[in-house]
Amino acid sequence: LDKIQERRNKKAAINTSRTRAEKAKKQAEYTEVNKQVKRSIRTDKRKYVEDLAMTAEKAAKGENMRQLYGTAKNLAGNYRKPERSGKTKESKVITNI
Repeated sequence: LDKIQERRNKKAAINTSRTRAEKAKKQAEYTEVNKQVKRSIRTDKRKYVEDLAMTAEKAAKGENMRQLYGTAKNLAGNYRKPERSGKTKESKVITNI
């Protein structure tokens, strides 16, 4: 998150620069920071997917089909937890649990 904030600051510095030379210098700095941010995001995403895959493997070994199915849907990328509903004491349906 620090790198992302630094990238935002560099971008703002580009927009506030007055001369072309200053702007070109700040653009080069921004390009370097942007590369670092993108690299960091890629590695974090790779680690996240590997952790999900390990969870799925553990669920498959332990024959926990609910967790395996949920993790597989999450890995596929089109997964949202369904909205649960409940009832109050007055038998009114509530959706925010």
